[in-house]
Amino acid sequence: MREVDRVIRLRLASEVMLINQISEYIIGAGGKRLRPALLLAVARALEVDDAVRFELAAVVEFIHTATLLHDDVVDESDLRRGRETANALFGNAASVLVGDFLYTRSFQMMVEVGKMQVMQILADAVNVISEGEVLQLLNLNDPDVTEESYTQVIRYKTARLFEASAQLGAVIAGTSPSLEAAAAAYGRHLGTAFQLMDDWLDYTGSSETMGKNAGDDLREGKPTLPLIYLINNGSESERALARAAIVEGGTEHFDAIFAAVRNSGGLDYTLACAKKEAALAADAISAFPASPFKEMLLELCSYSTGRQS
Repeated sequence: MREVDRVIRLRLASEVMLINQISEYIIGAGGKRLRPALLLAVARALEVDDAVRFELAAVVEFIHTATLLHDDVVDESDLRRGRETANALFGNAASVLVGDFLYTRSFQMMVEVGKMQVMQILADAVNVISEGEVLQLLNLNDPDVTEESYTQVIRYKTARLFEASAQLGAVIAGTSPSLEAAAAAYGRHLGTAFQLMDDWLDYTGSSETMGKNAGDDLREGKPTLPLIYLINNGSESERALARAAIVEGGTEHFDAIFAAVRNSGGLDYTLACAKKEAALAADAISAFPASPFKEMLLELCSYSTGRQS
């Protein structure tokens, strides 16, 4: 990961000072670096020791960071990872344009790798992520969003880059199609578990532990799984409260909605769904050879549903 950070800073360099400022601000904020770590761990679990893994790990982090820059503008967020968002500090226009720079720099880097399959996986992933963003936009303030539609959004918007990261680790290993598919499935299920937990934490976490404002999804009128479950299983008054919250947005009734979500079993259901996805991720790599890196991948499954931030 130290080598990935070195590559990230080397590749961020630009003659345009504002790009350097915003890129360094975002990358320097840290974060879990889950996607690059996932690529590295899968590659090492499949016995790859090629330096190309560092370049590709940086690529997926650039793509992820670009999505964060654009997300924060769309969501009008002002806090991420415990700090002001780039759009709050530098403005929306600068954030969008630097996000574009990160996207295009990532494509320059993947071309340099010289593997058509790598470019196809990443190009498809970026396209699907964009579709997920648009689907989420269409779902905003819609209280009739189904669990299936919600799941499609998180598969596209979040899980797809996890899937691509894990799959790339297998691709550069030159492994069998079955192990490559297993790596992709692992990433897909793990990414879904992480997003489900993010939606769970939006009701149970604090800004200090999460690095963002609790209730952000509710404020934006996002129909996440805890609310969808409440609408389907709550009392008549609770369903009406949840529907109004999605339609109107805002956190004026956060305490009442939190109590209703908890009492209806919505939080327990969301956590159970996350644990199911984590278990599917662990099962997916059962054929991987035993190694400390496989153990790390399995530990990530446990971490995904046990974290508080």
